[in-house]
Amino acid sequence: MNRERPFFLAIEGAIGVGKTTLARLLQPRFEARLLLEVFEENPFLSDFYTDRARYAFQTQMFFLLSRYRQQQAISALLAHGPLIADYTFAKDSLFAHLNLEGDELEMYKRLYVVLADRIPVPDLVIYLRADTDVLMARIATRDRAYEREMGRAYIESLQRAYERYFSTYTQIPLLTIDTDNLDYVRDASALAFVEGQVRTALGIGAYQQPLPRIGSVRSLRTPATLTNVTHVTSGSEVVGEFLAASEAMGRVSATLADGAAGWSGGREAQLRAALEDTMVRLQRLAHAAGVDLREVWQWTG
Repeated sequence: MNRERPFFLAIEGAIGVGKTTLARLLQPRFEARLLLEVFEENPFLSDFYTDRARYAFQTQMFFLLSRYRQQQAISALLAHGPLIADYTFAKDSLFAHLNLEGDELEMYKRLYVVLADRIPVPDLVIYLRADTDVLMARIATRDRAYEREMGRAYIESLQRAYERYFSTYTQIPLLTIDTDNLDYVRDASALAFVEGQVRTALGIGAYQQPLPRIGSVRSLRTPATLTNVTHVTSGSEVVGEFLAASEAMGRVSATLADGAAGWSGGREAQLRAALEDTMVRLQRLAHAAGVDLREVWQWTG
């Protein structure tokens, strides 16, 4: 992948999956500009969710031209650095095929083909997946007025449409991320995991957090956090701890690879810190999963 110019990253997924949130969280980490969809300006949107059959064509045509106008600014934005968008132009066609039919759909398709040829394509598309129950919960939490009339059946059909679309997607490099148990808003390790996946997919280097200071790492001989394990915490916390442990193991691997040509005192200290951090992360993972590791510690100690 050509990295001589700034990259263009687009995030996709069904309504409520967290596209805009992830775009905003990644923006400072990549020092990128944002291109966010301006759906609120569509004057037909609230009427569409009340009466889809009557307002689908007006709603879709307004979105098509609005998105086209926005996407025309991509080349100019890329002249100033990386760009992250919370949608792709192709989503317009996906929604149109879901909401239009007959002559209206044929008229839409003719116009879409003409406009799509003039749109820059992303270097990478992130597809965020989530089950319908998760999407409905997130939509209810953000409580947008025009989404209150949005039915479960519509969200379910949209989720299936996205699954079909990306199941055969080959136009652009695609990174698929399941977000059901991945809370990158509250869990820094989950966000770091996503960032690392993006960097790898774009070919711009793996993400590594700063190594912890050795003095701040807990003693591995006295795992006090494991003394009274009586419950299993939430699935999202277990996943978060697993991702943090995986990331720590990645730092061990990177340190070993760097030291293959020869070891020094500095590299040994880095490896020791990375290993100790990995062990602490594994302790936390065991605690979150309700697994008692005291017998293991006694056997290895």
